[in-house]
Amino acid sequence: MKIKISCTIITLFALLLLGCEEKECCFAPPADYMVFGHFYGYCAGEGCIEIYRIDDQSLLEDTLDLYPENTGFYSGDFNVQLPGEKYVLVNDLESFIPEELLNETSIVLGQPDAGDWGGIYFEINKGSTHQFWLLDQMDNNMPESYNAFVDKINEKIALIHQ
Repeated sequence: MKIKISCTIITLFALLLLGCEEKECCFAPPADYMVFGHFYGYCAGEGCIEIYRIDDQSLLEDTLDLYPENTGFYSGDFNVQLPGEKYVLVNDLESFIPEELLNETSIVLGQPDAGDWGGIYFEINKGSTHQFWLLDQMDNNMPESYNAFVDKINEKIALIHQ
């Protein structure tokens, strides 16, 4: 009896595997994307937390506006697709990423939003790299190479809001 049940289960499992089309059985890796934005803790209004996701085709705005944590990737709800002209304004952001940031082992750089001057959230998912950082907006708290990148992210956010 046990052998018959085992054979039945194995047969059903084999049929499921063999009957499965490739696109149903195999999971494609997630598309390359970046998430970027700024956050301010003691702030009121819509502009306090602005976070966006960009990939090779679209720019999406997060509608949850959650304060980023250093415990894991930002889990927003990127369900507002912005117009193509906004995408064009920010799609070169990757070219401004400092090489040393990609090798950075710390997640929190400086003291983001410690004195109510805000912070930057940046995440990259490209190939085998999936990392995120919280960056300080106060120039004196971080290496200068990161400050230029923080300024570029703020510039891109300002362009989106024009």
